[in-house]
Amino acid sequence: MQKISFKNALPLKRRSQFLFFCLSMLLLLLAALIVSILVGSVNIDPSIIGKVIVNKLTGKQLFEPAWEKNVESIIWTLRLPRIILAFAVGAGLSLCGILMQALTKNSLADPYVLGISSGASAGAVCAILFGWFSFAGNYSVMFGATIGAVIALLLAMRVATIHNRITSTQLVLAGIAVSALFSAFTNVCIYHSETGSDKVNTALYWMLGSLSGATWEKMFYGLVAFLVCAIVIAFFHKSLDVLMLGDDTAATLGVDLRKTKTYIIVLATILTGIIVSISGVIGFVGLVIPHITRSIVGSSHRRLIPASILVGGFFLIVCDVISRVIVSPQELSIGVVTSFFGAPFFLFLIRKSKNAFGGRS
Repeated sequence: MQKISFKNALPLKRRSQFLFFCLSMLLLLLAALIVSILVGSVNIDPSIIGKVIVNKLTGKQLFEPAWEKNVESIIWTLRLPRIILAFAVGAGLSLCGILMQALTKNSLADPYVLGISSGASAGAVCAILFGWFSFAGNYSVMFGATIGAVIALLLAMRVATIHNRITSTQLVLAGIAVSALFSAFTNVCIYHSETGSDKVNTALYWMLGSLSGATWEKMFYGLVAFLVCAIVIAFFHKSLDVLMLGDDTAATLGVDLRKTKTYIIVLATILTGIIVSISGVIGFVGLVIPHITRSIVGSSHRRLIPASILVGGFFLIVCDVISRVIVSPQELSIGVVTSFFGAPFFLFLIRKSKNAFGGRS
C-alpha cells in the first residue's frame, strides 16, 4: 500500500480546504442572488423567478405568465442586471486591490486609498457636468473616468518617487493626498454648476456610488472589463507572488519589474475607470476583501485571485441588498454601506500593522 508523506499531505489538505471554500462561496453567491431578487421596495414571489428567467432566456412562453407585467419587468429589467453588475463591480474592485497591494507590497493599498477612484470620479463628473470628452459619444463618461484614474495614479506615483524608487509607505500617503485633491476638485465643479439640476444630482449621487442605474448594457461593459482583466491577471500570478517578496528579490528571480508593474498599473487603472464610470465611487472593497481572503486561503495569488473574486462579488451583492432595503422605499448609496464596513476595518489594519506607516504600534 502506497504511503502518503506529510509533505504531500499538507498541499493536498490546503487544496481541499481551498476547494471547499470556493464551493461554499458559490452556494452563498447563489443564495445572495435569490435573496437580492426577492427583496426590495416590491417583494417577489420566489416561485416565479425561475419561470420569468427561463421565458426570457429562451424567448418563448414555456411557462404561462400568471404574474403581473411589472413584476416581470422588475425581475428581468431592474434587479437581475443590477445583481450581475454588483458581482462584476465587487469582483473587479477586489482584483484592483490585489494588484495595488502587490505593487506597493502594502496591505493598506487599494484604488480608493491611492486616489485612483477619486480621480476617476472627477473625470466622470466633468464629463457629466461640462460635456468634456464628448468626442467619445456615449462612452464619454467611461473615457473621462479612465483618464481621471490615469492622471491620479501617475500623480501619486510621481509624488511617492524618491531617488527613482517608489516606497509603499510614500505611495499610500501620496494616494490619500491625491484622493483629497481630486475630491476637492470635484466638489468645486459641482459648486459652480447649476444647483438642483439633473446633472448636479447625478454627479452627487455618482460620488457616493450607486447601482440604481444598472442596465443590461452597463452590466455587459462591467462584466467584460472584469473578465478580460481577470484572465490577464491569472496568467502572471507567479510574478505577483514574487513581487510581494520585494523588488530586489523579484529581479534576482528573473521577474521583469518594469513589464510587470506596467501591466499592474494599466490593468488596475482601466478596470477602476470603467467600474467608476458605471457605478460611481465605491470605497474600501479593494482594501477589505483581499485582506480577509488572504487570511483564509493564503497569500498565493493562484488561490487568492479566484477566492477574492467570489468574496468580492458576494460582498457587494449583500451591500446592494442592504442599500435597497434599509431605508425602503428610498435607496441608500452603496458607497455609504461599504464605507460603514470598510472604514472601521481600515482603522483596524492601521492599528494592527506595526509597520504600516514605517513606525510601530
